[in-house]
Amino acid sequence: MYPVDMKKTGSLETTPISRIAFLGTGTSEGVPRVSCLSNPESNCVVCPDAVKPDSPNRRRNTSLLIQRQRSDASITNVIIDAGKFFYESAIQWFPRFNAQTIDGLVISHAHADAVGGLDDLRDWTNNTQSTLPIFLRQSDLDAVKSLFFYLVDRNKQSGGGGVAKLNFKTINEQPFEVDGLQFTPLPVEHGPGREAYGYRFGPVSYISDCSKIPASTAKLVSGSELLILDALRPKRTHGTHFTLEEAVDKARELGVPRTLLTDATHDIDHNSVNAELAKLKHSENLDIQYAYDGQCIDIAL
Repeated sequence: MYPVDMKKTGSLETTPISRIAFLGTGTSEGVPRVSCLSNPESNCVVCPDAVKPDSPNRRRNTSLLIQRQRSDASITNVIIDAGKFFYESAIQWFPRFNAQTIDGLVISHAHADAVGGLDDLRDWTNNTQSTLPIFLRQSDLDAVKSLFFYLVDRNKQSGGGGVAKLNFKTINEQPFEVDGLQFTPLPVEHGPGREAYGYRFGPVSYISDCSKIPASTAKLVSGSELLILDALRPKRTHGTHFTLEEAVDKARELGVPRTLLTDATHDIDHNSVNAELAKLKHSENLDIQYAYDGQCIDIAL
């Protein structure tokens, strides 16, 4: 599936690039599930479809590529989150979007679906660039130290393949810049007593792992043109994620012109659920749809 949102207003050589692309739109285990594919009695219809070429139901860990063109025509690539499926996503989508370097990696939280792919960054620092800056909270860095101690302190590497050369930069709730693009952290609740960060950059507010958005964060989202929001599954509540219904209610409350939903399980059939969501455009003028892996959107950043 070619990214249908990519505007055809000119060639990549003549039109300055400013866009986002979804490297993944699925929850931690991704879609399809092996348990659905291997069980002959499974009644799941999404997972068998997800193995088909170009199926929008194929979902890797939620991750976003942000691209802008510099004055010298080179492309800067900033990533939000590098989970367990990140390298697989990069194999498919980096060539498609001419993404060669990673000029910054921004972490939302230190769960496996956001940091599980850090070891694979060695491909870039061994072959493409000398180092790679990673922006994350101190609490997330502490978690990374326990998961990937040899990446934080390369003196502890055990030998063998080259270890990624990562430059960890701690952040807080204050805005920060990554290769000239300002990010404003959007603190949200990711389960009771657990905080994760979403981020606002330009007209985009990105909140991928969320069960509650505080009023102070809602104010930071105000004025966005595009909201990317967690919506795990329909109906059944979850302790750390919005359901589809909760996400729609929150999008309605925040009033952002366009909302794309992400972090979906195999309970979401992309085409049928989006067909139902499209009805909100006619009834309430709400533009809400599920995103899909590889979806690309031109947007001024």
